[in-house]
Amino acid sequence: MHIFTSIPMARRTLQVRYLALYSHVLLLIFIGIWQFYIIENQPYSFTFILFIYLFPLCLPLWGVIRGKPYTHAWASFVVLFYFIHSVTVLYVEPEQGVYALAELTLSITMFTGTCLFARLRGRECGLGLNKLKDVMAEEKSHFERKY
Repeated sequence: MHIFTSIPMARRTLQVRYLALYSHVLLLIFIGIWQFYIIENQPYSFTFILFIYLFPLCLPLWGVIRGKPYTHAWASFVVLFYFIHSVTVLYVEPEQGVYALAELTLSITMFTGTCLFARLRGRECGLGLNKLKDVMAEEKSHFERKY
C-alpha cells in the first residue's frame, strides 16, 4: 500500500486530513472524559463504557493517523454512532446538553473530514469506482462475446 505515500498530497487534502485526524482524537478524548469524569453517578460499568463508547473510535485510529483513504471512508460510518448518541442525549437529557453539543460538533467535523479526505485522496491516487454506464457496457460486451 505504498501508493499512498508515493503520490504527493495536495494542500487542500492535507488540511482535510488534519481536520479528520484532530477531530477524531478530540472526540476520543472528549468521550472518555465525559463518560469517566463528568458524569457523577455513572450507571454503566467501566468495561461497558470502554467497549461501547471508546473501542469503536479506536478501531480506525491507526489508519486515520497513517492517512489511508479506505480507513477514512469506513471511519465516516463509525462516527455516525456518536452523531446519533449526541442527538439522543440532547433530546433525552437536556442537562447534559453542553456535552452533547460538543460531541455533536466533533462528530460532524470528523464525518466531514473523513469523507472529504477519502474522496480527495482517492482521486489523487487514482482510486474510485467506474461509472455505472461503463460497467454495464463492459459486462454486456463480456457476456455477448461468450455466446
